[in-house]
Amino acid sequence: MFIKTNIQERLIEVRNRRLSGSHILTEVHQVLRKNELERAGIKTRLSNSGDHTNASLKLELLNGEAIFHLNDIRKMCVDYRLRFLDSSYFKGEIPEEAISKIRRIEKEHDTSLTKMKIMAPAKLLKLENADDPLLFASLGNDYFYLIHKWGNDLHPFRKLLMWPYKNFENLVFTIFMLSVLLTALTPMQAFTKGAVSNQEYLLMFLFMFKAVGGIVLFYGFAKGKNFNSAIWNSKYYNG
Repeated sequence: MFIKTNIQERLIEVRNRRLSGSHILTEVHQVLRKNELERAGIKTRLSNSGDHTNASLKLELLNGEAIFHLNDIRKMCVDYRLRFLDSSYFKGEIPEEAISKIRRIEKEHDTSLTKMKIMAPAKLLKLENADDPLLFASLGNDYFYLIHKWGNDLHPFRKLLMWPYKNFENLVFTIFMLSVLLTALTPMQAFTKGAVSNQEYLLMFLFMFKAVGGIVLFYGFAKGKNFNSAIWNSKYYNG
């Protein structure tokens, strides 16, 4: 009768011919220690983003779908009122999955990523929160490589809600339309004895426009708000 081969036992025998038990533990410890040091180094570079681009990345190894030009990033930031800043401004916790992806890229390209950026809502770059961020590595010439995305997706109506803040013209148009709506909803008969004339509607509209505009201006100045096109890459809290 032939004795069946136990794969696990044979594997242990093969390993033991190469290393003893104590050597195995030492080897594993060294590997884990090296892994910890590499991950710690990545976290340090994320919190102290450098000025040099990652030009040493091998383009043939990159995923073309993950490469974006600065103009595309700027448009997204302006449309959705997002910021695009150095990773050092992100105060939340970078997920371990993102660290693993950076480590894998560095090994594949035999380099260390230095200049990394994050695209996220302004509050996430100021507070310890972790919704919606996208982590990029700079490739130079205004091109960026998307490394990792985590957190929740943006609200489906965020683009529409942020449209008035896109620029001055959008804000004025929004105030105009809101004033028209408020004028239409105002019970004019309560303020007049007879039929309401067009002139009275015009006066009410001007009053509403002035009131809404005043509230918006007061809120904007009080909170230090600015338009999307002016803050998308600003490190100052004016969003």
